[in-house]
Amino acid sequence: MTPQDRVRSAYAELALGARPEAWITLRCLPDVLADAVTVADRLGAGATLPLAGKLVAVKDNIDVAGLPTTAGCPGYAYTPEHSAPAVQRLVDAGAIVLGKTNLDQFATGLVGTRSPYGAVRDVRDPARVSGGSSSGSAVAVALGIVDLALGTDTAGSGRVPAAFQRIVGIKPTYGVIPAGGVVPASRSLDCVTVFARTLAEGRQAVAVMSDPVFPADAPLAAPPHPVIAVPDRDELPHLSAEWLDHFERASKTLESAGARLRPIRLGPFLAAARLLYEGGFVAERYAAVGAFIDEHPDQVDPTVRAIIGNARDVAAHTLVADTERLQRLRAEAMAAWGDADALLLPTAPFHPTIAEVTADPVGVNARVGTYTNFCNLFGLAAVAVPAGIGVQIITRGFADAVAADIAAMLVGPQPAAPYSTGLPLLVVGAHLTGQPLNHQLTAAGARMLGEVRTAPEYRMHALPTAPPKPGLLRVVRGGAAIAGELWELPPATLGPFLAALPEPMALGKVRLADGSAVTGFLCEPAALAGAPDITDHGGWRAYLESR
Repeated sequence: MTPQDRVRSAYAELALGARPEAWITLRCLPDVLADAVTVADRLGAGATLPLAGKLVAVKDNIDVAGLPTTAGCPGYAYTPEHSAPAVQRLVDAGAIVLGKTNLDQFATGLVGTRSPYGAVRDVRDPARVSGGSSSGSAVAVALGIVDLALGTDTAGSGRVPAAFQRIVGIKPTYGVIPAGGVVPASRSLDCVTVFARTLAEGRQAVAVMSDPVFPADAPLAAPPHPVIAVPDRDELPHLSAEWLDHFERASKTLESAGARLRPIRLGPFLAAARLLYEGGFVAERYAAVGAFIDEHPDQVDPTVRAIIGNARDVAAHTLVADTERLQRLRAEAMAAWGDADALLLPTAPFHPTIAEVTADPVGVNARVGTYTNFCNLFGLAAVAVPAGIGVQIITRGFADAVAADIAAMLVGPQPAAPYSTGLPLLVVGAHLTGQPLNHQLTAAGARMLGEVRTAPEYRMHALPTAPPKPGLLRVVRGGAAIAGELWELPPATLGPFLAALPEPMALGKVRLADGSAVTGFLCEPAALAGAPDITDHGGWRAYLESR
């Protein structure tokens, strides 16, 4: 399907009128088709566009050049000259923006009903909420109108709608995707997020938008048998019986896939979650848009006005005290977390109806955020995926790739786009997948990028070492192409890796069949004397099989 065909298909679906309240501003078809033609022309000219022709919806608190940004409040609207960096990076990668989506006003809410543009209803059951605040974005993806959508997540707005609409929601570590051009809710916590139909599509979009802010030792992959902290059922308040059953099935799925589960107490996590709205941190919301609300109270949703307006009187000492309390709670939570690679939680405890939210807008919203509100306060990353209900894989900050890898254990293996730029390493022997020293790579958080072959410039010898390993040597003539694997290593681990190499092994530049040069395992020439030449086998695995 060409980019133009994809655009026409989306507008045909829009013409059928499914959930029109999901949108605030839709671009006119000729303008979007013109963008599609531009993408097609760029492809024809040989451009590399990882998101070529992917249609994108943008939550209307994120700037798109030339389209009004309302934040769900018509009186607040302005028209930016430039798109937010996150949006521009998607467009640069070949994505096409369809328009701006509805949201809980000023991104204040987890239900999707607090908007003068209408309550956004669930895709399957219009009596239920869609989830907020990124309501329209999630619904646009769930309906299949767009491939990807941007949301924001301060308290769970990039995950709760994903759970209710049974799609993927990725909330990176704070700062991984730049938040410039976003109307702030709580500036120190806001994260730009991605909704997608598949985990692979979501990861690719995040990779396109991400800044190179990852620490040098950030893991690039989950270990083969990750340790996952899972709370017992008595640790899960407000969780409905049906959703509890689904959650426990998700735990068993992970265990069957090779994860090691261990219990965790959620007390400090849940206490921190309550601080987000019940403590001094809500003052950030007033700092963001409080002056506008004070001047235009009649233009603001009553619940939003009350939440943000009440923060006007938060004393500075309250915020200081709550910040200190948060530090204590985080220390307690991380002590409980221990050596776990991730935490598995429901994304929400239940799926409320619009009537329930109308009857108790603050109480129901608070319960919906039980398992999401603490994430950004603790600086964590999360991936929400459907598993009967929505569940979320939560990891430490900058372990974003680990969260996505473990999420893939629930939804099935999918191609992975890297979250950060690691250092490539070619392995040809004992470090290959399934070989005795492969654990050294996986323990370092390395990710395998794929199978490769060297340029036809190398000879391989079988070394008398324990465990057995080959020696690779570049030669002037008589060389051959050797099979291997290309891995990506966190930069901070390559130095210790090199320091621990036993003689006669060394790391040096190895030329691949495509002409590129990467770091790889080589051998000192003196060590090859008397070592059998096994080059004709074409690789270490083939040699082992021949024996």
